[in-house]
Amino acid sequence: MGIDTAASTAVELALAQGAGSADAFGVEGEDLTVRVYEGEVESLSEAGARGLGVRVFIDGRTALAYGTDLTEPGIGALARGAVEAAQVSDPDEYAGLPERSGAADAPPISSPELARWDTERKIDLAKAVERAARERDGISQVEDTIYADSQTRVALANSTGFRGEYEQTAAYAYAYAFAGEGAELMTGLGVGAGRDPAALDPEAIGGEAAERALALRGATKPATRRCPVVLDTFVAASFAGLIGGTLSADAVQRGRSLFAGREGEEIASKAVALVDDGLHPDGPATAPFDGEGSPRRRTPLIENGVLASFLWDARTARKGGRETTGSASRSYSSKPSVGASNLVIEPGTDTLEDLCAAAGNGVLVTHVTGLHSGVNPVSGTLSVGATGRLIENGQLGAPVREMTIASDLVSMLKSVRAVGSQGRWVPFGGSVMAAPLLIESMSVSGS
Repeated sequence: MGIDTAASTAVELALAQGAGSADAFGVEGEDLTVRVYEGEVESLSEAGARGLGVRVFIDGRTALAYGTDLTEPGIGALARGAVEAAQVSDPDEYAGLPERSGAADAPPISSPELARWDTERKIDLAKAVERAARERDGISQVEDTIYADSQTRVALANSTGFRGEYEQTAAYAYAYAFAGEGAELMTGLGVGAGRDPAALDPEAIGGEAAERALALRGATKPATRRCPVVLDTFVAASFAGLIGGTLSADAVQRGRSLFAGREGEEIASKAVALVDDGLHPDGPATAPFDGEGSPRRRTPLIENGVLASFLWDARTARKGGRETTGSASRSYSSKPSVGASNLVIEPGTDTLEDLCAAAGNGVLVTHVTGLHSGVNPVSGTLSVGATGRLIENGQLGAPVREMTIASDLVSMLKSVRAVGSQGRWVPFGGSVMAAPLLIESMSVSGS
């Protein structure tokens, strides 16, 4: 049985078993991952997955049952299991289906080009990425060269009559290159992502990994100072993902966000605009509807420095007296929870060179460590390890390592002087499009 039929059948059977309302979320897909090392395939995995989750509501009680048997008897067992579990679960006055279900007019998110690439061609692409990095003078080794892709189909049905489905494809490749030897070994990451492998440029990906590693050769610990800091695209994306998590209504309602109660307040400089765009044409997480059947949408989170909105799913919206923003994230084996789709830092007009020139004397940060352990989501204090390059008289200077940058999230956001123009998607830690940021002042601890 197809996942669309399975989802509809599950809802009907759940209602017949005594559920007051129900939904069913089905997923099936194929994934491929290739890892190459020194021009040879180190590992290759191809896997398919198929499953269905049935969620039911009975007098304020809710439960989920999931499985991979999509025959009618298998689906019937899931429906019975969900109903039986709901009958003995604790009541939740805010649980329930969204008030309005539907599908937005989403851009194309599935590429037929993916099916035209056989496995050997994908392996050749991964090898080309590694070769592009390894051939650069000064690169001592290249590790973790990966190509991966996926084709995923999603179907959702609920007892209000909503039926929706979509197909999504994705492909990405990355490599880590190393320059130097022993304790002086420095690493650089190159990455590319798109809907299919044809969107990936192996020369650019491998070249980026090599250039980022080579730029850090001979790095030393900088002098402690307070100075302007430029966050490159990768680092800005990491911070954007972390900030997006603190703008979840669930985090706010549980007292786990420093932004609780601050809607309408200025929390950043006017240069900062952060959007969750579930319908972005190039967004890896773009879809017509979210994990509980609400239409995806574009939600401004920070506008002109002002906190404009949190991210809401049906439950948190009901609890907060708000409307869902179509921000329910879900797999077939989990209940929906609040999650960002495509976080976008709206780009500015300055190049990275312009930002460095405006900084004068400071630091360009190209890599951070300990981000999640080094940032308190309630107080906003942050202290993370960093690597990068000095900025001297507006120009990039010597590489630096073993430094710590410290501030707090609100002070950092309010100190953003400019946002770069070179926005790009970073497919790690969520779906984020970021551009470099110039921070007026941060504490940099070194020697």
